[in-house]
Amino acid sequence: MSRNPDAVAPPAFGNTVACLAAAQLLAWGALYYTFSAFVLPMRDTLGWSKSAIMGAFTLGLAVWGAASYGAGAAIDRGHGRAVMTGGTVLAGLGFGVWSQAGRIELLYVAWALLGMAMAMCLYEPAFSVVTRRFPTRYGSAITWLTLVGGFASTLSFPVTLWLIGAFGWRPALAVIGAVLLAVAAPLNAWALRGSDPPRPPRAADVADDATLHEALRHSAFWLLAATFMLYSVVSATFWAHVMPAFASKGTSQGDALAVLMWIGPSQVIGRLVFLGAGKRWSARTLGLVVFAAMPLSLLLFALAGGLWVLLVFAVLFGAANGLVTIVRGHVVPTYFGHAHVGRISGVLSVLSLVPRAVGPIAGAWMLLVVPGYRELLLMLAALAGLAWGAFVWAGAPSRRAAVTGPA
Repeated sequence: MSRNPDAVAPPAFGNTVACLAAAQLLAWGALYYTFSAFVLPMRDTLGWSKSAIMGAFTLGLAVWGAASYGAGAAIDRGHGRAVMTGGTVLAGLGFGVWSQAGRIELLYVAWALLGMAMAMCLYEPAFSVVTRRFPTRYGSAITWLTLVGGFASTLSFPVTLWLIGAFGWRPALAVIGAVLLAVAAPLNAWALRGSDPPRPPRAADVADDATLHEALRHSAFWLLAATFMLYSVVSATFWAHVMPAFASKGTSQGDALAVLMWIGPSQVIGRLVFLGAGKRWSARTLGLVVFAAMPLSLLLFALAGGLWVLLVFAVLFGAANGLVTIVRGHVVPTYFGHAHVGRISGVLSVLSLVPRAVGPIAGAWMLLVVPGYRELLLMLAALAGLAWGAFVWAGAPSRRAAVTGPA
């Protein structure tokens, strides 16, 4: 007799969050951070140009943005387990296809699959799943997911480069795909057994909350959209080019790893410091600090002449990058209320995810017309400065709310 999966008791809160957090660590490390480590080995082996290789990552980011709304709608219909588990399975298969790429078309097919996987199993769907499953404890769940996920960049670069050095880039991709299939997918499947609890009734007093239509008519919405779009473009471009950028500075691979390994812990430390000392900061105050730190950190990277300056960059960039997640999660309810936060956040996500797809390949194109990576990094710092300016121009929210949101 077949067993109804909804009749299975879901795991306890701690077990669910622990498994999802471990899966997030693996998924982020594989899907978002490893690409840059494969650019130079693929170019040297296959003779493809950087811009052609970066185009695959660009396609993946575009598919991620385009598929995010559909993944969220499926989760809202109660299919969170299928979405998260299916996403990690698709990711494993995508790495398998990538490992066999001998023609550029197959690389693009692999990254179309990986872009779909990102929409199904990274932070946004995970946040939606825990919010549905733990409506009174989702804040704590999101905090732990981001704390553990913050170590993805720290672990992915040394592990990936070791795999490439020990076995070659094709076997390294196959190993990563196997880990996603054998570890990450079962973690998501086990953590999300059973059905979600009944949704709590909405609060009656939502008269001051903006609808999606009202938010779209507000200049603050479009300025916030510009803020996160510019940040996303800068972040995607930086991570896609980070290893070649280190190489262009004459930084050894060992020193580059030493710098990059500080970014993940700095993300986590920034979140922990905020949790301990900054809970009463408003979303706007935190955003002003975070978006000011981003251009400063990139400026340091561009002009750095020594290892200690690069380490300062890593700490500053990591802390700011970690806190952006907190700002992003709370800025919509702070500015527009809670009644329609899902729809407003969804549109904001599409407006930021889709444009950032052009970042990696645009960066490769810019390298054809600028002297080198120093100038490209200065341009990224300028774009990050524009993101801060857009956030300042958005002004203070008309409704006052703590960044920690509802209890």
